[in-house]
Amino acid sequence: MADPTSFYTGWLVDPATRPALLARFSPRFDRVVAHHVTLKFGDRAAAPPGEVSAEIVGEACDEAGVQAMVVRIDGATARPDGGTFHITWSLGEGREARESNDVIAARGWRPFAAPVPVRLIPKPSAAVKPDEC
Repeated sequence: MADPTSFYTGWLVDPATRPALLARFSPRFDRVVAHHVTLKFGDRAAAPPGEVSAEIVGEACDEAGVQAMVVRIDGATARPDGGTFHITWSLGEGREARESNDVIAARGWRPFAAPVPVRLIPKPSAAVKPDEC
């Protein structure tokens, strides 16, 4: 049985729009993620999220291997668990996607001059795949 903390519910970045977003926001590190926004982590029974209005509104980067895009969902950047909605954008060697939460909490994030719409696809609770984290 998979570790229960390896499950998340949220939204996938629309694969059809991902290449344009990656061209607009250059990954700073070798491992490109740009895969999803987490709503809830570690709950296999979490209800699937609904359709949302989403915009990329800023960036967090520790310059040491973690880059994340901050996302405003239906007008808010704050997740229900107290974290910040984000997309882990790119990672350096030895870094993990979950570290985006820590970087945003410790360093904050830099807002962009104008928000950029991002299409997100609701994703029911499922195990995190190795290429998603």
